[in-house]
Amino acid sequence: MRLTSTDRGRLLFVLALATAVAVFTATVPLLRDWFDLRVYHGAVDAWIHHGGSVYDYRVPGTEYGFTYPPFAAVSMLPMALLALHAAIAVGLLLNLAATAFVLHVLAGERLRRHGWFGLAVTVCLLALLEPVRDTFSFGQVNLVLLALVLGDAWLLSTGRARWAGVGIGLAAAIKLTPAIFIVLLLLARRPRAAGTAVGVAATATALAAWVMPDASRFYWTEAVWDTTRIGRLDYVSNQSLQGVLARLADPAEPSRAAWALAALAVLGVWVWRARRALAADDLLGAFALTGLAACLLSPITWVHHLVWLLPSLAILFGEGLSRRRLLWIAGGLYALLCSSVVWLWFDDASGIDGFVGSNTYVWITLGLLLGLPVGQARVNRPPWRRRTSDTAPAPSPAAPARVPASASQPTEPSPPVMAAGTAVEPAVDTRRGGRSEPTGSTRPAAPNPQSSSERASSYTAKPPA
Repeated sequence: MRLTSTDRGRLLFVLALATAVAVFTATVPLLRDWFDLRVYHGAVDAWIHHGGSVYDYRVPGTEYGFTYPPFAAVSMLPMALLALHAAIAVGLLLNLAATAFVLHVLAGERLRRHGWFGLAVTVCLLALLEPVRDTFSFGQVNLVLLALVLGDAWLLSTGRARWAGVGIGLAAAIKLTPAIFIVLLLLARRPRAAGTAVGVAATATALAAWVMPDASRFYWTEAVWDTTRIGRLDYVSNQSLQGVLARLADPAEPSRAAWALAALAVLGVWVWRARRALAADDLLGAFALTGLAACLLSPITWVHHLVWLLPSLAILFGEGLSRRRLLWIAGGLYALLCSSVVWLWFDDASGIDGFVGSNTYVWITLGLLLGLPVGQARVNRPPWRRRTSDTAPAPSPAAPARVPASASQPTEPSPPVMAAGTAVEPAVDTRRGGRSEPTGSTRPAAPNPQSSSERASSYTAKPPA
């Protein structure tokens, strides 16, 4: 591409792309006004400064409040020291840091090869993705949780398994959905990491019970079972299996038997594909599949929860560098996930078009669960190297063997190189060849969320009549 063949051309291209992203973000999707972060801040403030329960707090003018496990509130205690705008600034910085780490894990080596230009283009494209921009705009914690979970994947894949499980345990204590990754650790035959995750989650939950016993008792005996605190299952932002069934059944209640059968089918496919990925030492692929399954199985998966699709998109784009058909598929799925297309059926999801269109992100998630290329050699994935101390020692020097001049010379032993996300066993290859759980809050949406000048949440418990 001639425009990007010079540094000046690349700079102009990035500036034009950043401008387009800013215009799109300011005009097409509705800003969420950090609504969820205001819930977190208000609940912690009511608890610390006014002696109330975090679960009794409601955002002024709404019916919506804090719905996370008690440890989430404990982890957000520093908010009690900050004014709202300062808390928003800290939240933005945390999300930026989490995004940087996620990019490092999923595509760090590849981005370094392309320098500042590749990084700038990737950041611009990531900013367009609806789950990512909603996570920032709501002040949500999804990217932080994704970073914690991928941190464990990186530790396991690079031979630093001693601390693996801590991130998953913390994520599961903050929200419930990441607990499915503990099951993945068991499938991967990583009992130590699974035990660490369970221990960390249990310790964090016990700490919260000690700090706030009444709130903990209320959450685990009542609130955790009450989905009405979270929002309506049939609301278009709910892109889970339960959301599909609820929109089909509306105004009746969705069939629990139908959901159980669908959930069992998804679980079966996930276990089958995850085990195949693990058998090929494709740990990142297994983690990506688990994120997809979590989104489908959670009773409520708001659009911003779909940041769990990022590892799958990274894998698909990586494979697409050598398989053009996959690159086109990845580009098409990316465009749909940027489009906010599901909101076209905000008012009415009936009929065939409503069934197909209002569940677009569910179909994408299902398609990735069934067809994501995992468990195979990944020529284009950036390598993660194990530390020198984790590799087998190189053979001691010996007198070189004499071979005929026509024979090919053996290569020198080297530390193992793994594709991103694949688990490496201690054996060393000595020859080198030639990528809801319920939300924390809800807010009534405007009559037309994608065109109204009013700011609104992407989900609600009571859509306006």
